[in-house]
Amino acid sequence: MKIATWNVNGIRKREPEVLAWLEQEQPDVLCLQEIKAKPEQVPASLCEHAGYWCYWHGASGYSGVSLQVSKRVCPERPAFTHPEFDHETRIVEVAFDDLVVASIYVPNGGKDFAAKLRFLEAMEGYVAGHRQSGRQVVLCGDMNVARSDADVHPKERKPGVIGQRPDERALFEKILAQGVVDVARTLQPDASDIFTWWAPWRSMRERNIGWRIDYVLASAHLASRATSCPSFREVGTSDHAPLLATFA
Repeated sequence: MKIATWNVNGIRKREPEVLAWLEQEQPDVLCLQEIKAKPEQVPASLCEHAGYWCYWHGASGYSGVSLQVSKRVCPERPAFTHPEFDHETRIVEVAFDDLVVASIYVPNGGKDFAAKLRFLEAMEGYVAGHRQSGRQVVLCGDMNVARSDADVHPKERKPGVIGQRPDERALFEKILAQGVVDVARTLQPDASDIFTWWAPWRSMRERNIGWRIDYVLASAHLASRATSCPSFREVGTSDHAPLLATFA
């Protein structure tokens, strides 16, 4: 199974890029974040993409997430739902077989840091609830937290800056403690260059001076079957790169 995630930073601008990458990689599930569009504003080519059940959950010009589920793994249209703490079109989940996949866009925290902490706290309970149900879970998306200094280029490490603060990092670790695994870091424990976001200036992306803030977090049993989880730095014009996790 292949599960992909990508903060596209505006789906209407990235339509051809998303379609091309979807065709190239053919993930079983694609999670998108920061679509910045209402469902009726999403390009028809994406809404009607052959072979996928699609769900768009967004508001014009702000936030928004989506899920595309391949009909290969889910022949009947699945139910797409939202947990109670989703107040700004930031999370959508889909369940099929014994698996739950969620597309998540955690608040940046620049305008309301307390709201970001509340969202992360709610995610801890959300993951705990799924663990108690016995289902495998995969959380995908832009978590807006660099887990440790190893996830930030040395030139970008700034103690106390949002995204690198101890309190948000501690909450991120509490989410992991509920039984999910950081797939990319587990597969590449010593890597210092697996960034997923770059500031859009001074050729930061070309020089790979970035942060790792996009993740695939999977239940331990499923994560043990992960064989790869690369970021595609060369793909697209969003300030984020897509990730693609492959499970045997």
